[in-house]
This record gives sequence, C-alpha cells and structure tokens, in this order.
Amino acid sequence: MQDNPGSHVVVGVDGSPASVEALRQGHRLATALGAEVHALACWENPQMYDGYAVMGIGGFEEKVEQILAQAVQDAFGTQRPANLRTRLVNGAPRQTLLDASKDAAMLVVGRRGHGGFGGLLLGSVSSACVAHADCPVLVAHAPSTSS
Repeated sequence: MQDNPGSHVVVGVDGSPASVEALRQGHRLATALGAEVHALACWENPQMYDGYAVMGIGGFEEKVEQILAQAVQDAFGTQRPANLRTRLVNGAPRQTLLDASKDAAMLVVGRRGHGGFGGLLLGSVSSACVAHADCPVLVAHAPSTSS
C-alpha cells in the first residue's frame, strides 16, 4: 500500500525509552496532521566471515518484532491508536529511515545519549537523519526520571 507523499509520520523504533517517547510524539503530530503513524523497526543479519555462517545467530526478525510490540505497548498501553501502522524492515536503520523520509510528512527518532557530556551528542542514526532526511525531523528525548 503506497500512501500519498506527506500523508504519514515515520517513527524509528529500537525499544529504547527515547524511541518510545518518539512514538508518542509522532502519534501526537500525526493526529494533528490527520495522518498515519508508520512505526519502523529494523534488523540486520550479521555479515558472514569468509563464507562461514556463525551458529546460533538466528531469530533477529522475531526479536525485533517483540521489541516493536513492547514499544507500542509502553507508548500506548492497551489503547493502540487506530492510525498506527507497524513495519519490520531487514536493513540498516540509518538508510531505512532515510529512505522512508522521502515520502513522509515528518520523521521522528529518539536520541540515545549516554549522560554527562556524551549525553549532549546525538546518536549516529539520529544525526544522519537530521543531516540527510528528505522531510522535517524531530529528535525526541527520553522522559527525565529525576524530579
């Protein structure tokens, strides 16, 4: 199913608290725009070494599917929004989100800082999205746990 360009808000989901907040923010924006939310979660199969597959490395898609389902549950509880669509993509998160930005109204990603000085920096995926996306980008921070 292809949407009209700009008819949806894409949200990158990796299960982190910041991506759960990105899902909430993306939903708020999509609702205001009368648009759908497309929550994307990605996985990559590991590279083989000289043609040899590493044993015991399967199940990536299933794990990412669980992470996406848990993020939706964490963001919305039992009231899953009617305008929410989820999608699993086998590919690098950076390129997948940049490709998805080509026909989106907005891209929303979480910021995965590490606290202190390092916490002031964006992660590599969110930085790439800010620099190269074909639509506006919102970088969401995880809610503060301190009061």
